[in-house]
Amino acid sequence: MGDAPLKRENEGDELGQKAKKQKGDPEADPSGNGEECGEENILSGFKTTAVLKDSAREKTIFLHGKLDEQEAVVILQKTPITAASVAEMFACSKLKLEMRNDIYSTYHLQPPAHLNVLKATVVCPATEKHVKKYQVQESFLVEETGEDYLSITLPYIQEKSFSLQWVFNILEKKAEADRIVYEDPDPDVGFVLLPDFKWDQKQTHDLYLIAIVHQRDLKSIRELTAAHLPLLQNICTKGKEAILERYGLPASKLRVYFHYQPSYYHLHVHFTALASEAPGGGVERAHLLSDVVQNLRADGGFYRQRSLSFPLRADDGLLAKFQQAGRL
Repeated sequence: MGDAPLKRENEGDELGQKAKKQKGDPEADPSGNGEECGEENILSGFKTTAVLKDSAREKTIFLHGKLDEQEAVVILQKTPITAASVAEMFACSKLKLEMRNDIYSTYHLQPPAHLNVLKATVVCPATEKHVKKYQVQESFLVEETGEDYLSITLPYIQEKSFSLQWVFNILEKKAEADRIVYEDPDPDVGFVLLPDFKWDQKQTHDLYLIAIVHQRDLKSIRELTAAHLPLLQNICTKGKEAILERYGLPASKLRVYFHYQPSYYHLHVHFTALASEAPGGGVERAHLLSDVVQNLRADGGFYRQRSLSFPLRADDGLLAKFQQAGRL
């Protein structure tokens, strides 16, 4: 989900199902320590060919390689420390002094295995787009007019025919049905709300859910008009109510927004905790749902006419189209 959605393509096949269990499914291993679950370790055969990106701050590493002779991307991320685990961590960890100076001291702390877990996200088979998505690259800010969208962006989207099968699998409950937090099945104003894979669901300070609309002809905010206000208001109201009921987080502590450009072209809304630093939350890409609703109330064709700015990476095919058209 969120930035992450491309990683769920092809989950319908056998390898995808195994990978899904590796991505933190609590039913796969209630202990969280990877033992006694009887599952095959699909990553034992992963052969790394390149490190796409790593971040000491976010404690993540993105790897490109081969898995069962197929191109694959593996994302490893340290899971957050929860308040509930602190007492056990202090009581059961191995502690080795590294340095002491006056009132300051640092230690190497080795917690028990079940409190020292990495989240592994597997994309397999991975396309060139997946690999490029996770590479560190230079970015450029593009200003897209309404005409640009029709003459450059929309033809590019249609030409590439990006797969949305994983989205349809969710909407049809062929995949991830057990992860759905809330659903309004109405074909016009309905949606499915489920956690993004970037969130491990163990604490709410980094809460991240995605609302995916049932309408299949809406690609992004560019296609929204005043006629879609009931849909947007329904997502806003019922999404917030569902999150309050399930997680106890009130609307005043939520950030609810769209991405433009989105990472996949089926309309969806991001619900994140206000306290979190969710990827793509910057002013150059995020559009608050409340602002979108107000803009459409004032002008029903606002997003079909308004110029919208967004960042594109150096290797993005859409950037090349804007350059060819002399718009950058």
